[in-house]
Amino acid sequence: MPRRDIMAEPYKIKSVETIRMTTPEYRQRAIAEAGYNTFLLKSEDVYIDLLTDSGTNAMSDMQWSALMHGDEAYAGARSFFRLEKAVQEIYGYKHMVPTHQGRGAENLLSTILIRPGHYVPQNMYFTTTRAHQERNGGTFVDVIIDEAHDSQAEHPFKGNVDLKKLEETINRVGPQNIPYVNVALTVNMAGGQPVSMQNLRDVRKICDKYGLRLMYDATRAVENAFFIQEREEGYAGKPIREIFKEMMSYSDGCTMSGKKDLLVNIGGFLAMNDDDIFAQAKELVVVFEGMPSYGGLAGRDMEAMAQGCYEMVDDHYIAHRIYQVRYLGEQLIKNDVPIVRPVGGHAVFLDARRFLPHIDQDQFPSQALAAALYEDSGVRSMERGIVSAGRNKRGENNHPKLELVRLTIPRRVYTDRHMDVVADSVIDLYQKRNSLAGLKMVYEPPTLRFFTARFERLP
Repeated sequence: MPRRDIMAEPYKIKSVETIRMTTPEYRQRAIAEAGYNTFLLKSEDVYIDLLTDSGTNAMSDMQWSALMHGDEAYAGARSFFRLEKAVQEIYGYKHMVPTHQGRGAENLLSTILIRPGHYVPQNMYFTTTRAHQERNGGTFVDVIIDEAHDSQAEHPFKGNVDLKKLEETINRVGPQNIPYVNVALTVNMAGGQPVSMQNLRDVRKICDKYGLRLMYDATRAVENAFFIQEREEGYAGKPIREIFKEMMSYSDGCTMSGKKDLLVNIGGFLAMNDDDIFAQAKELVVVFEGMPSYGGLAGRDMEAMAQGCYEMVDDHYIAHRIYQVRYLGEQLIKNDVPIVRPVGGHAVFLDARRFLPHIDQDQFPSQALAAALYEDSGVRSMERGIVSAGRNKRGENNHPKLELVRLTIPRRVYTDRHMDVVADSVIDLYQKRNSLAGLKMVYEPPTLRFFTARFERLP
């Protein structure tokens, strides 16, 4: 009899890419040359790449086939209309403007709606979203529930908006100074944590009460739909596609990075129901991205995205996606490695505060841990802590409560055997954690410093 606790990949492998394993000495030199910043490593020097799930997915045979149908017309390409139809059918929004990736959509939305003096309530910040909001004069306000800032809290929906915090913010700054309420599905910086359907309904009611727009960051919303199916009363057995459509129905639009849920390597869109915002988006996309019918994308990219819209809501696909992330997380939990709990949708997040309590936060423990993991096994991860949080308006480091290292699982790329290698390396590092040292920053860019900052190891 087959074991029922094993979930095999719901696909067959048709093509492979060779990866290489390097020596510890080689990796020590490589990470030092990269300034102990995993973003600055060469891809060819990485064995298992868990830096991000953005654009690192494996496309299906149907998506590769769709590339050949790409209409590369400068205006009015049929590939645009196929993507538009897919977004309307799966997401349910009236309008869609393609962009080169998610931050292109964030730029459009922020430029259209945010003015100096505005406040944007959101369930925890995301780096590029917040950067676009602040560039246009807005102020981010965190209205996520308190449990989200506790890595060990076992709340099933740690991404939920704190309704009291939201209303207090609205009353404090005035609804006229809030261009929209922003809800991320799931919450990346909290560890890939989901938002419940009931919470989305409640946020919608508050927005209606004060006449506010509700916009989603829907980058990983399919994972959110899975958690609703699994954890929320009344949704067990409902198809993911149906749950997903209901989630979207409570919002007025969304920004979307197709490089995640849509299983492609490039692309995104801004979707909305409002005719006036759509008209402005079509005007601005020409300035920043390209014609409204291609938005910085080739026709073939839009074809792959359109196909991805349908593939992402396949129940078997998303169940295995979540299973593989959990498979890694559960191995670490069994060996007492401190991670964010419960395990989220797209990544396992190491709790660097608890992993390296001897390293002060201003010595960048998450950055140090990510560098050490690469040295140990060639596994590339990324920091999600004080470096990512940046500085406040006074020039001081922001000190987030969560100091994390993200082990991000690309979709349909690695097998569970790769996850075993990652787990073994992390467990080994945890056992010798007291030998790890902190870092000092020797180069810092003015914005989004985690991408290009450089460090040196402290003695």
